[in-house]
Amino acid sequence: MPQRLPKVLAGIALAVVAAASAACSSSSSPPTSGTSPSGVATTPTPTTAKAANFNSCSVVTQSDASSAIGESMSSGVLGHATVEGGLACVFYGPSAPKPHDPDVAQPDSVRVVVVKGPNALKWYNAYRNSPQVHARPIAGYGDKAYYDGYASLSVLKGDFYLRVAVAPAKAPPSLPDEERLAAAILPRL
Repeated sequence: MPQRLPKVLAGIALAVVAAASAACSSSSSPPTSGTSPSGVATTPTPTTAKAANFNSCSVVTQSDASSAIGESMSSGVLGHATVEGGLACVFYGPSAPKPHDPDVAQPDSVRVVVVKGPNALKWYNAYRNSPQVHARPIAGYGDKAYYDGYASLSVLKGDFYLRVAVAPAKAPPSLPDEERLAAAILPRL
């Protein structure tokens, strides 16, 4: 009988893991954290940026992304940020090219990157000073902010660097869409 107990416990643990996995992949409610079926980390439910498990998806919701672009979006998926050296939370609309690659900017998507800590100012300035950026100061967001001239809004707030890019499927990026998204996120930083 004592040898049977570890097998029973292992079976119970497997059942709990399977049930949790099924709940996370259910379309009726998005996971609060975990991994997508493809193994990519997702965290579509916002927390505060001060949480121990903080990442860019921690401060933006699927609803925030949908409101910014004006259509339904997928759950957030983590991918490497191309400029900030961190992780981007990427949401996709129905017209986004497939396969979705969160490491590459694509049309019909919303990208949010938050760099937290002492490197925030470094990354904020590095992108602002890069040759492809035509930084235009924008007032009213964080400590300072700029629009890059074509695709994203960058905001510095304390030791956080927030960069948002709203890329509609058939229209050019729109600064008002990015400002609306930044306004939703900034109180969470």
